[in-house]
Amino acid sequence: MDTTLRDGAQGEGISLSVEDKLRITAKLDALGVAYVEGGWPGSNPKDVEYFERVQKLPLKHAKVTAFSSTRRPGVTVEEDANIQTLVHAGTKVATIFGKTWDLHVFQALETTLEENLAMIRDTVSYLKKQGLEVIYDAEHFFDGYKSNPPYALETVRAAASAGADWVTLCDTNGGLLPDELSEILGKVKESLDVPLGIHVHNDGDLAVANTLTAVKNGAVMVQGTINGFGERCGNANLCSVIPNLEYKMGFTCLPPGGLALLTEVSHYISELANVTHFSQQPFVGMSAFAHKGGIHVSAVSKNPVTYEHMDPALVGNKRRVLVSELAGLSNLKYKAKELNIDIQFESPESRKIIRQIKELEHMGFQYEGAEASLELLLKKAFGQHQDYFKLESFKILMEKREDDGILSEAMIKLKVGKETVHTAAEGNGPVNALDNALRKALEQFYPEIKAIHLSDYKVRVLDEKDATAATVRVLIETTDQEATWSTVGVSENIIEASWQALSDGITYALYKKYSKEKKAQS
Repeated sequence: MDTTLRDGAQGEGISLSVEDKLRITAKLDALGVAYVEGGWPGSNPKDVEYFERVQKLPLKHAKVTAFSSTRRPGVTVEEDANIQTLVHAGTKVATIFGKTWDLHVFQALETTLEENLAMIRDTVSYLKKQGLEVIYDAEHFFDGYKSNPPYALETVRAAASAGADWVTLCDTNGGLLPDELSEILGKVKESLDVPLGIHVHNDGDLAVANTLTAVKNGAVMVQGTINGFGERCGNANLCSVIPNLEYKMGFTCLPPGGLALLTEVSHYISELANVTHFSQQPFVGMSAFAHKGGIHVSAVSKNPVTYEHMDPALVGNKRRVLVSELAGLSNLKYKAKELNIDIQFESPESRKIIRQIKELEHMGFQYEGAEASLELLLKKAFGQHQDYFKLESFKILMEKREDDGILSEAMIKLKVGKETVHTAAEGNGPVNALDNALRKALEQFYPEIKAIHLSDYKVRVLDEKDATAATVRVLIETTDQEATWSTVGVSENIIEASWQALSDGITYALYKKYSKEKKAQS
């Protein structure tokens, strides 16, 4: 059961539109998730609209569930607005949460223990009479059990006796240890005969471990979020839970072929949430199967099992070999094969380019996140590079007026073939002006440049102690309708570093286009 749209959306910095929520629902359905918790229809107009529109999605696997609390103290279910909104959400499944911890009953609800039990029974019974499948989330169950074991068990018995289809045990504060979970879950199994679920938060960095432990001890529904999004430190990360359950523990979670979509879904949801994807995230991160040390790469080239716990293709990821100051000939061989570059590996050029890369990285270049620049560097080193243009000079003027912003203008002189081009362009800043001037000069020769644009620009100061005279590294991400690529530049002058990355980005776009055409002709 995926709770990204409800619990995940409560994470700091995450805001999903109705359109985002509908797209994510469709993506989770394609993955093969059994239940998608869409939101709390009584809490805001956005969720009301979502539940109206989600009915029109042609879902194949997922049941959409609406979320709410039990009825309020002293109010009947028929009079409780949240319960009525839940019923009218149009879903076939309802998820409700109730209080387990006596501390919450007394201090949060400000009611009696008996009234809390009645609230649970009344709500579950009412929803069952409406024809709904009911998932009961026992909020703060484990903290409640530690505080008052008999009462905590009484709350989940109340839900089960009222007809709940599922009882989910929640570690809402996220402070549980796996051995505690095993012991308590064993006590619950002795008291209930309904299917059990598990819902844990990650405040102790144990959400995945606790979830797997719960399944090992009899839980059959796992609740979590994609990428572990959620309040405070997040929820159990389904991108780690699912492959561990399927690949390591032998359980079936998704329909056939679903596991191979996991990396795509993880990155897709990060993009919609406008959250940078965590590169070191297990299974689905860009670095999850990345190899940098020469000894590692040499071994992986012979047998990936030497430094990989599983085949990355199983989760839709791929192996990456990084070329850096730690690289050896094995890294270069692997990278050349991956980039389809013809290299004589025992040649002096091979040793020379490895030394050059190490020297460049010592200067501040970093090719792990700029593989387009690396590919161009290798092509040039082995005589397979083509110059689509050559810079003769550029000049940047900046004018600050008292009542206006700063006006930036770049003048550039290039040689394309035998023809010299001299042009100028303005921009919001010096780098933007330089980018505009470069494009303006080249578009008459290479019209395809109009289809590409700069999608990200990052500057990192490498020597903070040098203050404004410090060396900087510029990373530029460029994109077209088909792909995205990254380039790098390093200099004590931010404009020079930006030029290196900008010109590499344009050069790579042209190389990509013309090499594809040449391959098609051959």
